[in-house]
Amino acid sequence: MGRYIARRALWAVFVLFVMTTITFVIYFVMPPNTSVYEQFTHGAETQRASELTKSVLGLDQPIYVQYGLFMRHLFLGDQYGWPGMWMSFQTRSALKPIIASRAIVTFQLAVGAAFVWLLIGIPLGILSALRPRSKTDRFTMGFALIATSMPVFFLGMMVLYIFWFKLGLIPGAGYVSLGDGFGPWLSHMIVPWIVLALLFAAYYARMTRASMMETLGEDFVQTARGKGLSERRVIVRHAFRAAMLPLVTMFGMDLGTLFGGAVITETVFNLPGLGSYAVESVKHADLYALLDVTVVVALAITVMNLVVDIAYAWLDPRIRYT
Repeated sequence: MGRYIARRALWAVFVLFVMTTITFVIYFVMPPNTSVYEQFTHGAETQRASELTKSVLGLDQPIYVQYGLFMRHLFLGDQYGWPGMWMSFQTRSALKPIIASRAIVTFQLAVGAAFVWLLIGIPLGILSALRPRSKTDRFTMGFALIATSMPVFFLGMMVLYIFWFKLGLIPGAGYVSLGDGFGPWLSHMIVPWIVLALLFAAYYARMTRASMMETLGEDFVQTARGKGLSERRVIVRHAFRAAMLPLVTMFGMDLGTLFGGAVITETVFNLPGLGSYAVESVKHADLYALLDVTVVVALAITVMNLVVDIAYAWLDPRIRYT
């Protein structure tokens, strides 16, 4: 098991290195337009802005020197500390505290929504698989169809209009830090969690149903029943554990992607996360901010893939030997 984890960890480091290199190529090799220079110098003369920007950012150096500086700053730190995230073109302030504060908001949104969609989707999928073509099955598949058909931006706007504007039951859009009190923080986060989770819960209900129905027909499940094990133990200890493999893959990818920012949900509910910050950075041509968000997303997805690989080996010991 230890050798398997070590191999997967080394592979994750390699993937992160490749993603970081691709990110550098996209943002540094491709020449930025004049709006980037003007944004950095707050509207100075284009020629002067171009020279100043290239000098400050080291863009006048050979490409291998630029790449070496980029990697050194990223892994060893720069004048603003470690990791080296340089500064924003728009505000000329260090990006590390900005990225960190927004990553915390996105992390809270992603983890809370993941908990809600697992709490809804997996039990519904299991019940539907145990009673195919029953009323429970029809209700679950109907819920999945409706939830899948509703875009997040439409559902979010409708929830705000009905429960905030009309009924006044929720505090509305915006974000309150956990340090300002658990109650106010929860009241502002619970609705974005539910809205974001409904779409994923529909997918997980359908995937759980399909995976469980396939697993329940396997020989090892019938053998477990023949040995006299209780139905609950057969379902939980045998069938569901085997059916979790595709769910673990989906969960790792979905959660890793959400760590990079749920752009629509953050925009609708005015949450200061990474997704909304990426949109703002595009509008203001904030090159380094986009670079840092991209690196954070790549890191999150790489780490979640590593966790998924380890979970695979724990769920199915045959995997670590292949």
